[in-house]
Amino acid sequence: MAGPGWAPPRLDGFILTERLGSGTYATVYKAYRKRDTREVVAIKCVSKRSLNQASVENLLTEIEILKTIRHPHIVELKDFQWDSDHIYLIMEFCAGGDLSRFIRMRRILPEKVARVFLQQLACALKFLHDHNISHLDLKPKNILLSAPENPQLKLAEALFGRPPFASRSFAELEEKIRSDRAVELPSRPPLSPECRDLLGQLLERDPGKRISFERFFAHPFVDMEHVPGPESLCKGTNLVVEAVKKDQEGDASAALSLYCKALEYFVPALHYETDARRKEAIRAKVGQYISRAEELKALVTSSNKNLLQQGNPARELLKEMAKDKPRLCTALEMASAAIAKEEEGKDDGDTLELYQQSLGELLLLLAAEPAGRRRELLHTEIQTLMARAEYLKDQIKMREAQSMGKEALAESVRSACTLQ
Repeated sequence: MAGPGWAPPRLDGFILTERLGSGTYATVYKAYRKRDTREVVAIKCVSKRSLNQASVENLLTEIEILKTIRHPHIVELKDFQWDSDHIYLIMEFCAGGDLSRFIRMRRILPEKVARVFLQQLACALKFLHDHNISHLDLKPKNILLSAPENPQLKLAEALFGRPPFASRSFAELEEKIRSDRAVELPSRPPLSPECRDLLGQLLERDPGKRISFERFFAHPFVDMEHVPGPESLCKGTNLVVEAVKKDQEGDASAALSLYCKALEYFVPALHYETDARRKEAIRAKVGQYISRAEELKALVTSSNKNLLQQGNPARELLKEMAKDKPRLCTALEMASAAIAKEEEGKDDGDTLELYQQSLGELLLLLAAEPAGRRRELLHTEIQTLMARAEYLKDQIKMREAQSMGKEALAESVRSACTLQ
C-alpha cells in the first residue's frame, strides 16, 4: 500500500482498491465491478505520459494478442478502456500473487510441486508457440497463481529458490553468463535424473546446443502426456482393459506394468474432474487398481529374484580378465556397486543412475574390445546389467505410480471432507 495522500485512478464501472504492484510504465490495482456479481478483477493502469511511440505500439500489440487468446494457464484480458490520462487493461485477478513471492515464502519447492508448475507453464508455452507468439520476458515475477491454496499457474527456477546466474552486479552477471564453466546445481533438494537432465539442457549457454521447443515439450520430466485433461480418464480406462486381459492370461508382469501406466492417467483425471459423484467413482476405481497392482507386484518381485542372481560367476571371471584394463575395472566396480546397493534394498534413482553410468562406459569399451573370450563375457555382462537396470527402472516407475495414486486418493478424501 502507498502512504498517506495516495489514491488510485477513477474508472467508470469499477472500484479500485489496493495496489498489487508497479513497474516502469504501469501500476496494477485490485478492483471490483460496481454492479452485477461484484466480480474481482486486476486493472493495469498505464500512464499515457510514460509512453513513447514504440511503447504505444507494444501496448497495442499486447492488447491485440491478449484479446484473441484464451487458455487456462494464461491470464485473461477481459476488456480495456482509456481516458485522458491512462489506458486501463481489465484482467483476470489472481489471488495467489506471483511465483517469485511464492518461491520466496517457501525458499525451496519440492520437485513434484515444481513439476506441476512446469507442466502448466509448458501447456501455456505450447499454446503460444502453436500460435506463433513469443513471451520474451519469462520470469517468476511475471507468472501469477490463481489462489493461495492449490494454485493454478497463470503464465518460471523454482526448485532452488534462486536463479542459476544470481549475481551482485551486472559485471558479475555478465562474467557468469559468458563463462564456459558448467552450471553447478545445488545439492538440495535431491533431483530425479529426468529433472537434472532437463535443467542441464535448459541451462546450456550455447543456443545451438540448448534444448529446442520441440524436445522440451517431449521431455519425460515435462511429461505433457500426463497433464490433467478431458482425455485422461479415457486413456486410463483403455489401459485398465488391457491390464485385466493380461491379468486373466496369467501375465502378471505385463498386467502390473499396464495397471501402473493406467494410474498415471487416473491421477490427473482425479485432479481434472470437478463433479463430486464422478470424482468419487474415479477414486473408488483407483483404490481397486492400486490393491491389484500391489498383489501383482509381490508376484513379479518373487519371480524376478532369479534375475537378480544371474551373472555372478561370469562377472568374477571378467574382473580377473580385466586387471590390465584400469578403465574396464573401474566400470565393472561401478556396476558391482549398483548391484550391491540394489540387493541392500536401495532400489532408487541413485542406484539406477549408477547402472546407467557403468553401462555407458561399458558400451564404449565393448566397441573397442577385440574379438575373444573377454569380449564375449563383456557382452553377456552388459546384457545382464541392462536387464537389471530395466527391471529397476520398472520398479521405480511402478512405485511412483502407486504412490501418486495413494497421494491423490488421500488428497481427494481430504477435499471431500472439507466440503462436507
